[in-house]
Amino acid sequence: MQQIHKSYLQRRFQCLIEGSIEQGKSTELNKVYTDLYITEGRWGWINDKHEVRQIESASWGEGKLDRPIKCGDLFKPGHRQANIRSVLTSGVAGVGKTVSVHKFILDWAEGKANQDIHFIFPFLFRELNRMKEKKLSLVGLIQYFYPKIKAEKILTSSKHRVMFILDGLDECRLHLQFRHRSKYCDLTKQVRVSMLLTNLIQGNPSAFLWITTRPAAASLIPREWINKVTQITGFNNKQKEEYFGKRISDENLASKVIRHLKSSRSLFIMCHIPVFCWISAIVAERTSDESDKAELPRTMTQMYSHFLIIQTSIKKAKYTERKETEEEIIFKLGKLAFQQLEKGNLIFYEEDLREAGIDVTEASVYSGVCTQIFREEKDVYQGRVFSFVHLSIQEFLAALYVFLCFSNRERNMSDQQQTSPLSALFRAANSHFNTICHKRQTSQLSALFRAATLHELHKTAVDLALQSRNGHLDLFLRFLLGFSLESNQNLLKHLLPQTSSQTQSSVQTVQYVKGKIRVKSNITINLFYCLNELNQHAVVESIDKKEGKLSVEMLLPGEWRTVTFYLTMSEEQLGGFDLQKYMKTPVEDQTELLCPDDVLQKLVPVVITSIQTV
Repeated sequence: MQQIHKSYLQRRFQCLIEGSIEQGKSTELNKVYTDLYITEGRWGWINDKHEVRQIESASWGEGKLDRPIKCGDLFKPGHRQANIRSVLTSGVAGVGKTVSVHKFILDWAEGKANQDIHFIFPFLFRELNRMKEKKLSLVGLIQYFYPKIKAEKILTSSKHRVMFILDGLDECRLHLQFRHRSKYCDLTKQVRVSMLLTNLIQGNPSAFLWITTRPAAASLIPREWINKVTQITGFNNKQKEEYFGKRISDENLASKVIRHLKSSRSLFIMCHIPVFCWISAIVAERTSDESDKAELPRTMTQMYSHFLIIQTSIKKAKYTERKETEEEIIFKLGKLAFQQLEKGNLIFYEEDLREAGIDVTEASVYSGVCTQIFREEKDVYQGRVFSFVHLSIQEFLAALYVFLCFSNRERNMSDQQQTSPLSALFRAANSHFNTICHKRQTSQLSALFRAATLHELHKTAVDLALQSRNGHLDLFLRFLLGFSLESNQNLLKHLLPQTSSQTQSSVQTVQYVKGKIRVKSNITINLFYCLNELNQHAVVESIDKKEGKLSVEMLLPGEWRTVTFYLTMSEEQLGGFDLQKYMKTPVEDQTELLCPDDVLQKLVPVVITSIQTV
């Protein structure tokens, strides 16, 4: 029975589908898998900041003193721990939690690791959500997903060491109640699935348990039921290079891509996320196929625009007889992305697609056309679950949707445009926005559609992003501002011919962003990235200097990160920096003096960057 189960899991997890161009095409996991940077974390924190902010913090050296752990060693006791029963692993979307689960299971099924465990039973919360109204026993739950397993015999035997894996706690829609400690030991007793899982987490039966989640959902489970907390921070710099070496078969191209990403530090930071590395590799390979001298993207908007272009070319090659155009498909996906971004949803169901104007019967076409953007999965009930490949893709399409609708809201279309299928979509969207503008709305993003000009749209978006304590609009803002550049509009011109250049608005926006940096320097790191998207790299103008030395009086606690950003994001290699310069106190104010240790502590990321450039 164990061999049958191992063989099943091996077949199920031996291949990795990365949103391949050809549906059903996959890659052997062992050929492309790159170890992730996993560390032992701390309990009691809820990191609700935008996940890109978390990635940036990791790249700046925060938490580098944490002890790294290999994926296969998660349940091995540490120097302060006895036996480990339950492990909770957190990580941002796309950082590799599920792939790590697959690798853990595959190594076990192939006899490479953790052979002291006799059976592993993985479950997805997105599948368990569909069962919330059912009553099942633990034996029944296992046999439902794994019908060839005699679960009762395994669970009641003291000889068998069993592990349960619950993947995707952040997608849980079940009501897990830990206050009511209604523990039961009858493995055949039928209860609601939520109670079944609660009982399992509390240690009944006594089995190994691994739970994965995004950081914001980690607190759903009380600390007392978790023995060990770990965190996946993605690829470190060495692992980034290793990934591209495996993913891109052409060694010269792989080296070129790595050099390019290092020179554009904002992109290199994003490469902490494996999904972004995958996107970058796809764009690099396609760009190099078109021309050896072609320039690789230098901003996030450019990178994702190239990625979108690749998707539309796939559609033309595979679905030449489809009635819907690329414009219509991208527009509807953008509407879905925007609506669900407002609600904070990463997972969508059929009713969400209908709300965005997508014919549910044609949804498989959308996932087929845009395999690498939008995917459809079927759970054990053959219910349909939809999602974008990564949160950043959802934010990109949401920003593109807003930009397109705004650009076409007051445009007088020609007769030819008015009869096009896309013009009807724009008219429907404009009607919706007019309704928004004349009704009181509770949605934060509804304020975007009250703007009369593109510059007002940008101002509104900047203000909304700055009001967000956790930065949930940061990446959306970067993309929205990036679309105002004529160069980015030209990239998408064949796809979105309705767009037009707004050079004057871009100039006004740059000045507005710089003004916000001057007055809100403790929360402006994302605004520096926005300037990068607008091809404004001279961030030094935003840092006040006196006689070539940085004044301590301007360096409030939050402002040190601004200085750090400037020093680490500089495209010039940082061969060294004058520590003394950051300790000087202005003559007119001798009340504040930082000792060398304090300054060095604040500039640790700069030191790390200096070492990396040597």
